Amino acid sequence: MTWRRSSFSGAGGGNNDCVEVAHPTPTTVHLRDTKNPAPTLRFPTRAFTSLLTRVS
Repeated sequence: MTWRRSSFSGAGGGNNDCVEVAHPTPTTVHLRDTKNPAPTLRFPTRAFTSLLTRVS
């Protein structure tokens, strides 16, 4: 699974304050904290897209 780091992570020059996201299938999105990569949160893609729409 390929993890991508948020462009908003790492404020202050640190690389450990990050949220990472993976999209391993068309129907699932995974989130994790770089400092504590397990466990991960798993969302249906539609629910994650809805969350992002409401937050932004």
